Amino acid sequence: MIAANVVLTTALLYVALLFVVAFVGDRRARRDQFGWLRSPVVYTLSTSIYCTSWTFYGAVGTAARSGLEFATIYLGPTLVFVGWWCLLRKMVRIGQLHRITSIADMISSRFGKSAWIAALVTLIAVAASTPYIALQLKAMTNSFQVISGSGPEALQGIPATRPNFQLAFWIAAGMALFTILFGTRNIDANERHHGVVAAIALEAIVKLLALVVVGLLVVVGIAGGPAEVFARMPPGMLREDQVFGARWITLTFLAGAAIICLPRQFQVTVVEATNEDHLRTASWLFPLYMLLLTLFVLPIAIGGLHWLPAGANPDMFVITLPIWAEHHGVALLAFLGGFSSATSMVIVACIALSTMMSNHILLPIALRLPWFPLRASGEVRRFLLGSRRLSICFILALAFLYFRLSGKGDALASIGVIAFAGAAQLLPSLVGGLFWRRATARGAMAGLLAGVAVWAYTLFLPSFKGAFFLSAADLAQGPWGISLLRPYALFGLTGLDPLVHSVFWSMLLNTGLFVIVSALGEPKPLEHLQGSLFVDVFRHQGVDTSRVVTRSAAAYDLNVLAQRLIGVNEARALFAGRERTAHDLQPHHPMADDAIITELERKLAGSVGAATARAMVSQVVTGETISLNELVKIADETQRVRDYSAKLEAQSRQLAATAGELQAANERLRRLDSQKDDFLSQVSHEVRTPMTSIRSFSEILLDTREPDPQQAQRFLRIIHDESIRMTRLLDGILDLSVLEGSDAQWQLRPVAPREALSNALAVCEGLVAAGGVRLQDHSRLEGVQVMADADRLSQVFINLISNAIKHNTNPAPEVRIVSAVHEGMLDVMVQDNGPGLRADERDRLFQKFSRGWTQTYSASQGAGLGLAISWQIMRRMGGSLALVDSASGAWFRVRLPIRVTG
Repeated sequence: MIAANVVLTTALLYVALLFVVAFVGDRRARRDQFGWLRSPVVYTLSTSIYCTSWTFYGAVGTAARSGLEFATIYLGPTLVFVGWWCLLRKMVRIGQLHRITSIADMISSRFGKSAWIAALVTLIAVAASTPYIALQLKAMTNSFQVISGSGPEALQGIPATRPNFQLAFWIAAGMALFTILFGTRNIDANERHHGVVAAIALEAIVKLLALVVVGLLVVVGIAGGPAEVFARMPPGMLREDQVFGARWITLTFLAGAAIICLPRQFQVTVVEATNEDHLRTASWLFPLYMLLLTLFVLPIAIGGLHWLPAGANPDMFVITLPIWAEHHGVALLAFLGGFSSATSMVIVACIALSTMMSNHILLPIALRLPWFPLRASGEVRRFLLGSRRLSICFILALAFLYFRLSGKGDALASIGVIAFAGAAQLLPSLVGGLFWRRATARGAMAGLLAGVAVWAYTLFLPSFKGAFFLSAADLAQGPWGISLLRPYALFGLTGLDPLVHSVFWSMLLNTGLFVIVSALGEPKPLEHLQGSLFVDVFRHQGVDTSRVVTRSAAAYDLNVLAQRLIGVNEARALFAGRERTAHDLQPHHPMADDAIITELERKLAGSVGAATARAMVSQVVTGETISLNELVKIADETQRVRDYSAKLEAQSRQLAATAGELQAANERLRRLDSQKDDFLSQVSHEVRTPMTSIRSFSEILLDTREPDPQQAQRFLRIIHDESIRMTRLLDGILDLSVLEGSDAQWQLRPVAPREALSNALAVCEGLVAAGGVRLQDHSRLEGVQVMADADRLSQVFINLISNAIKHNTNPAPEVRIVSAVHEGMLDVMVQDNGPGLRADERDRLFQKFSRGWTQTYSASQGAGLGLAISWQIMRRMGGSLALVDSASGAWFRVRLPIRVTG
């Protein structure tokens, strides 16, 4: 085992290192040498204070007890950061524009800068954070006792003695000293704590490194590989019923809410944010950090259950496994990792909570006490610094008291979820206020009071096991024996996990009252203004609120107030920046304008919060009116912006659709233009070829005075054939033009398709014989009649059969004709076993000259008008001509409706 002095010395040296890092960070910030202090990586690492001793020790304990339930601890925050664009970006933007100092300041500012809501949120935050800070004290105390202990108790992760409350006290005192030294250097809470953030970033690296090293020791050093580790997994450890059940969903929800609502998390994510764009990096780097933390949770849990003695404490597996393997250096590193996880959380939580207590509870009370010395210059500054330091000590003392009262049997995770459920009570008011303009302060107050009361009754007070306020009998039977009031079965709802039960009732009443009370009332003018500024922060970030809120105050009184709080030099600089000199700020000077009052309130809000700043400015303001006209203008402007935005979206969609149509039309025009060029080229080629022959042979005959009769006869035959061929081409073009351009109805009469097909077969007999084609007529057309033009129908059949013969390059060419009658339609199929058509030919098959623009003309091929003419003929007769998909060859289908006879 490791001697207690060695562990203590190592911890003190590590704390000294944190002091040095914090000191260097603060000094660089004072010299404006920010550099890496404002790096998005440092910002992301600072958000890892979410990973406390619960996630460092307790995640392994949860995995050992409940399998995959530990994943919910990481899944909830990951989802929030992945979707940073929806919520986190808005919170950071509001924080920067309105100089938000805490989550209490954010919520109270949204609801008309209500001092009551600020105080209530502060009390809820303190109550919810107390168990969490106590958890850190418990984890640090237990881990110190385990790593410095001896005997079998140490391997079991159980301190050999009762919890060392004296050690816990000195740990709390040390963290209070660090927080006071580096977290309360100035009263402007909105000013970043660069030194503290730098130290937290270092601790984030240490705890990640420690957990990874322990994991590698278990997987590689002890087990010999991942397969060997999971081969030792206890049966039933990863049960399916543990995943996506009611408790799983509840824990994921609470973890996601915690990353937003926990005061320490809000501090680093919103208040300490120096650049909104850092969220882009955090959106992938923070989930990656969480993933790395989860990699070895299951292997460590499996290793502890397999190798450590029965009954060993799963929460301490991270330390006891290295001790069991006699890797004391790794055990010491694991202790420092857990120490880092706990100290970073406690330090930032104390900074955030002390700021909230000072700004929203202690200072408002002091301002109402006539005997309190807050009139002299600098007294308020000294009071704020003193009250924040006192609040830090009070918060840690409260956590120490909870640690003593709550007993020593609770697992770390059970304490952590109590804090998460308490912090989640802020979620409806926070998120609802950021996205719902009609949300009111009364609705927020009603929801917060109901939610926190149910949380305290069903989860927080029962955690004391009957030692505080609620007795063991109350927990089992309900107060006064009323079973409907049992904390774990409120209103008769039984069968639920205590956590699920508490979250269900608390969030239901919280959200329900928030929505109902807000919907039944109207926002006050200031609430309406703040609602517009918060909900539409990306549209109204440049709105001058001084034109909405009209106030009057003497410039001298304002100057005195500013000097009392922010100091003489800063006050003079503030008023000088508003084009006023020190000479102007005399008691006889006239009233200050609204812009100066608004600017001073905004400056004070960065120190004492918006609600308290408003209360302090109200002490010297003699009158305040809120212009409803200006509010209506802002509302109308917002609605106009929304309408305009919606109109732009509709126009954008319409333009996109029009652009698509134009693009398609342009593509069609390009194809038509290409077809036109091809058509003209093809027609000129088709005409020029016979004309060339006619001209050549005519010139020969003209130049020969006494031509040979046989030769002259041959030349005349060629001239005659070429003339017929050219005439046929021109007839085809004219025929197609008439078919395409005329809308006149054809005079159709009853036709026997058998006769039209027989005529076509007779015409094609010569082609069949010349091509050596096997023609199979399997059509059954007897007794069937259609309404058609007999000659035109024969023309279609002739074209299809001749094409099937001429273009069939199969060594054993075949053409089959089949027919069928189905649902009042006659289908005649002309099939061949030739090469078929390529995919690019199918799309233009029934267009003019579709025999292929890339092919040269030959007498056997024709001009490529036959299919186009046939398609138009079938269309005019009320039928269709189509190419049917086939495995081989080309299959064409002629379809006509059957004539129904009476």
